[in-house]
Amino acid sequence: MDRRNLLASLAGIGAAGLAGCVSADSAPTAGTAPDPVSVPETSVPEGVDAPTESYVAGNIDFGLALLDRLADDAPTENRFVSPYSLGVALAMTYAGARGETRTNVAETLRFAPTGEDLHRSVAALRADLPLGDADESAPQTTTAETETTDDATETEGEDGAPFWFVGANALWGQAAFPFREAFLGTLERHYGAGLGRVDFAEHPDEARRAINGWVAERTREKIPELFPEGTIDHRTRLVLANAVYFRANWAETFDEGSTEPKEFTTLDGTNVEVPTMHQSERFPFAEVDGVKVLELPYAGEDADMTLLLPPRDGFREFERGLDADRLGELLDATESREVEVRLPRFEFRSSLELSKRLEAMGMTTAFTREANLDGMAEGDADANLKLGSVVHEAYVGVDEQGTEAAAATGVEAEFTSAALNPATFAADRPFLFVIRHRPTNAPLFLGRVADPTAD
Repeated sequence: MDRRNLLASLAGIGAAGLAGCVSADSAPTAGTAPDPVSVPETSVPEGVDAPTESYVAGNIDFGLALLDRLADDAPTENRFVSPYSLGVALAMTYAGARGETRTNVAETLRFAPTGEDLHRSVAALRADLPLGDADESAPQTTTAETETTDDATETEGEDGAPFWFVGANALWGQAAFPFREAFLGTLERHYGAGLGRVDFAEHPDEARRAINGWVAERTREKIPELFPEGTIDHRTRLVLANAVYFRANWAETFDEGSTEPKEFTTLDGTNVEVPTMHQSERFPFAEVDGVKVLELPYAGEDADMTLLLPPRDGFREFERGLDADRLGELLDATESREVEVRLPRFEFRSSLELSKRLEAMGMTTAFTREANLDGMAEGDADANLKLGSVVHEAYVGVDEQGTEAAAATGVEAEFTSAALNPATFAADRPFLFVIRHRPTNAPLFLGRVADPTAD
C-alpha cells in the first residue's frame, strides 16, 4: 500500500521556508474544484506568558547539532541554516503527530517544553520578535529616516539603517481532504497559519507554483523556487510553510574604501584571496581557550552577528563540541573593548534535503510507513500519512553595510588600556557565525564559512 507523503521543506537566511506535504492511500477525488489559494494575514498573539528560554536553548542545541551533521557530510563546504525557521515548521508538524512519531520529533528538535506548552512558547517567541509585515517593502539601502508600524519594527542605528525581520506561516491542503479542526485551530491560534485549499490531486504543478510564489514574495525573491519541478505531485495532501526574511545594517558600518584583498586559508589548506573588510571600533570581544569571540551589533542593537574564530588547527574539534551551554559561556566572557576587525565579504546559498539527516538524528518513524500523524486528519485518512522530504534552502549575504538573510549579550566593561592595545579579530581562516535576536537569544540563523569565495 502506497502511503502518501507530507512533504516538508524549509528556506532560510533573509528567507526561510518549511513545507510538509501529506499524502493519502485513498485515491484522490476526481473533479473536485479546490478553493482559491488564500492565506490569512499572519497574527501574533500579544501578552503570551510561556517558557521561551528553554525553547530557545533547545533550538540553539538543535541548530548546532544539525550544522555538525552537515559538516560531517561535506567538511570543506560552507553551510547556512535557520534553526528558528526549522523549529517553527517542525513544531507545526509536531502538532499533528502522535505516539512514537510525536516523541521522536520532540527529541530530535530538542523541544522543551512539549505538548500545548510548546505551541505557547513558540507563540510567545513570535510575539517577542519584531515580526514585520511581509507586504511591507524591506529596506534596500541605508536611509535617513525609519518608520514603525503596528506590523513592523525598525530601529535606527548611527547610519539610519533599520533592522528588519519578516516572518509568516501558512498551510496548503488538498481540497475536501478531512483535516482535523483541532489541528488547524492550533496552527492558526499559535502560528498565525491559515489554510489555503488547492488541488494537488489534479493540478499539482499549479499548486507548486503558487506555493513557490508565496515563499519568493516573503523572502524578497531570495528563495525563488523552494519546491523544484516534480517535488509536489498528485499524492501530496498538505504543505506547511514558514518563511522568514532578515535584513539589517551594522550599527557601525565598514568603510568600503578600507576593503582590500587578503588571504584566507580554507579548511583544505588552500589559500584564496577574498575582499576583506576592515574597521577598528569598540565591540564585545573575548578570547577563551584560543577561540576568539566577537559580537557585531546591527542597527538598533536588537540583533547581532556573533563570530566564533577557533585556532587554525582546531576548527572541526571546536565545531563538534559547540552547544548552547558552551555558546552561552563564550558570550558571557565578552567585554567591550577596542577591536581591530578584519572580516571577509561573503555570499552563499545552502540547498539541503534534510529527511535522512533528521532520521539519523532521531526522527526514525516520521518518514516511514510507521509514521503516526493521526492528529492531522479525520477517519481513515490519518492512517495513510507520512512525511515525505524536508528541504531547507538558505541564503546569506554579508558586506560593508550589513547582512541580508532569508531564512541572531555581552557584559560591557571598560579597559583603560584598550585604545592603546586593541584586540585583533582577523577572520583569515574558517569561522562560525550566529545571527541572533538579543532580547530573546533566539538563533535566527547559523552558519559556517569554510571558503568565503565559494557560492
